[in-house]
Amino acid sequence: MGGVGRIAAVGALLFSCLHPGSVPFRGAADAQPVMAGADPPRNDAFPARNAQLVVPSHGSGMNALFFLAAGEGPKPTLLLLHGLPGNERNLDLAQAVRRAGWNVLTFTYRGAWGSQGVFSIEHALEDVGAAMALLRAPEAVRRYGIDPGRIVVGGHSMGGLAALAHVSRDPGVDGIILLDAWDAGATARQLRAGGPAAVSAFIGELDDIGHSLGPVTAVDLADELVRRGENWNFSGFEAGLGARPLLTIYATHGGAAENRAFAERLRRRPGASVTALEINSDHSFADSRIRLASDVVQWLAALRAPR
Repeated sequence: MGGVGRIAAVGALLFSCLHPGSVPFRGAADAQPVMAGADPPRNDAFPARNAQLVVPSHGSGMNALFFLAAGEGPKPTLLLLHGLPGNERNLDLAQAVRRAGWNVLTFTYRGAWGSQGVFSIEHALEDVGAAMALLRAPEAVRRYGIDPGRIVVGGHSMGGLAALAHVSRDPGVDGIILLDAWDAGATARQLRAGGPAAVSAFIGELDDIGHSLGPVTAVDLADELVRRGENWNFSGFEAGLGARPLLTIYATHGGAAENRAFAERLRRRPGASVTALEINSDHSFADSRIRLASDVVQWLAALRAPR
């Protein structure tokens, strides 16, 4: 059995033996060498490929790259959302998920990294719906080999927030992946409580924006959070998630506290299927990329297994 097959088999066996609901997932240390070094054999008839797209969103075009898996027939598909501003795109994760047989759509929000339009947190959350509409469009389903009934939405940091916001009102999504997701509502409360000093500190932390958001600055983002951030609390999305499978991976030196508390609340919901993992790394999982990819692929392998 090849590397991808071993990952799928291990993941499916592991999850089939665990009690449904709150899943005591331990990680994928044994799978790391496979993820690091094993490419699947080339499929000459239906090879893996990349497709460059422009995703329409509210009158603007968003730059997108679709990682298309090898093989014939419709594939399960992951919509992978980047954070703020998106210096870390998790494209290594996208490649690992594709090797496991999934399509992966990535894109840049309106006004970010050359996409048309004006960036804002509110716009970014809206843009997820536009990307999902493309994935479900009959022409895209045919052209890119998408199984519209097996779509997972995942996101890192602000992308995790955007994933939560979308999935909470979209019952057709099959599962959700949160990667050190950002509770923007909690940040907004801190900024209002702390006043100008807290706002100034927050602006100072956003030192990696550069020109990635066009004319939008850290000052603009802080102002948006103070004005609208209460709409983006983790707790406001819980009811809409239902019992769909959820994987949350959080960083010890990142947002572990808020994400761990969110996972514990979700586990208390009837029928919950929550897998929570903590990785001893920073917010971008800078020194744990293989571990991160391995854990995500194992979870997806179990999700894809026959039910």
